[in-house]
Amino acid sequence: MTQKTQYIRELTPGTMVNDLFILSSANMGQSRNGPYWNVSFKDCTGTVNGKIWSPKSNEYPSLEAGTIARVHAVVESYRDSLQLKVEHLEFILDNNGINLADFLPASKIPPEDMLEALEDMITETMAHKPWKKLCRKVLRNETVRERLLTAPGAKTVHHAYVGGLLEHTLSVAKTCMSICNNYPELDRQTLLAGAIFHDLGKAWELSGGLANDYTDEGRLLGHIQIGQEKLQPFLAKAKDLDPGLKLHLNHLITSHHGEHEFGSPVRPKTPEAFVLHHADNLDAKMNMIEAAYEDMDQTGATWSPFLRFMDRNIFRPTPTPDATRKNRNKTENQCLLPLKA
Repeated sequence: MTQKTQYIRELTPGTMVNDLFILSSANMGQSRNGPYWNVSFKDCTGTVNGKIWSPKSNEYPSLEAGTIARVHAVVESYRDSLQLKVEHLEFILDNNGINLADFLPASKIPPEDMLEALEDMITETMAHKPWKKLCRKVLRNETVRERLLTAPGAKTVHHAYVGGLLEHTLSVAKTCMSICNNYPELDRQTLLAGAIFHDLGKAWELSGGLANDYTDEGRLLGHIQIGQEKLQPFLAKAKDLDPGLKLHLNHLITSHHGEHEFGSPVRPKTPEAFVLHHADNLDAKMNMIEAAYEDMDQTGATWSPFLRFMDRNIFRPTPTPDATRKNRNKTENQCLLPLKA
């Protein structure tokens, strides 16, 4: 097995790079000195941008994202960010002997455990047998289960790692159930079904794996419609589930993005739909902030760089002393760097 020794999170300006990384994107640009490649590389610790300048760029008439390459480069600093000046790329055509865990970040919670936790919530919450039967049939379907165990929650924005979709789904479901404790008039069982399946379509919208790019189905339809289509065969067979409950579940899934400008076909029109939308949005934002804090831990910064998807910088405030407070510096998404001698 090829031993990886250099990780993106550990790179510093001036470092000479000679190691394996995933080529995650590549776009051709043009400067006064000739064509060049804008590239980005990733491993399980993060992503770094790079340039292949002319005339070296002419050696690569095409570059395919999602492939592993041995990168020979020097680390530079550009606008307060690291950038690789690439000197040579050697593409790895056979992934045998390569530990893919070095390249793909993953949830710190085993996906099987998260699926089991969702099953436990169904058992504890769903007293209505048709709801319980439907949810179990979907989650225990071999194709659905296989997809869910590896699916990322997004391409780049939040939960963009192996098991990220299940991590996000479980967190949203827990948040919804917590809100139900404060608003007991909510339909807890329908809301749980909506929370579990609101992002089901993402398991088909994204390819996952080394490239983790949008599939043709994902680009043309989007995860909301895909999720609806994947659920319809199960709903059609659920003859004992009231049509009104099926309709409400479909509304929860269709409206969970909240507003038309955020890609929602319709806006929430039931209390449960409002709760699901805000729980979904909150969990995505908290995951983005957690990722920003992890990056800030590396530099000791109190302010994050500008976060485009949140349209602001994030500040780390002084915490109130509390001996029971959980350690904020959580374990990184599972990528165990080798111990240094």
